[in-house]
Amino acid sequence: MQIVLASASPRRQELLKNIFPNFIVHTSSCEENTVFENPSQYVMDLASQKAADVATHYFPAQTSDMCDEILVIGADTIVYNNGIILGKPSDRDDAFRMLNAISGKSHEVYTGFSLVHIKGSHYQTYTSYACTHVHVNQLSEQEIIDYIDGSENVYDKAGSYAIQGYFSRHISGIEGDYFNVVGLPVNKIYEELKKYHLI
Repeated sequence: MQIVLASASPRRQELLKNIFPNFIVHTSSCEENTVFENPSQYVMDLASQKAADVATHYFPAQTSDMCDEILVIGADTIVYNNGIILGKPSDRDDAFRMLNAISGKSHEVYTGFSLVHIKGSHYQTYTSYACTHVHVNQLSEQEIIDYIDGSENVYDKAGSYAIQGYFSRHISGIEGDYFNVVGLPVNKIYEELKKYHLI
């Protein structure tokens, strides 16, 4: 079975290696829009859009060659804080606003994932999500500025931070899957793959 990751995220690529050592990357070009405000539905919808967009390039699978079975994996991650969805910041001020909003509080990180299994002229889609609670210490204005202006690129990260980087010094604890916060809930995806006999 050929595994296709519908994401350019280097973090997701590294995490997926814990399940599939070999896969190809094919990023989605679809415009991401959703009507959902519920965070779990929001991320599942966007993950489904990405996976479905990439899957169109492989459906139907070519049964005449070696790749007559294909699995496309799409994912989307957000930070959910006090009823507000935080995606990637648009600029420096937006990043400051997000980090200031989660300072001294607990928030949730949601990652939706969609699995599109293609076999010959048939396909099936499985979609789910994971949620992790993250506790952040109180940050001073200078600490936020220093983080934004530091060596990490906050602009490609939901909520403007990376838990695995320098921001980890401000994380007092988490409840749930750490890897979900990084960008891919490895355990939940692995269990779903087993459930549907895809691994």
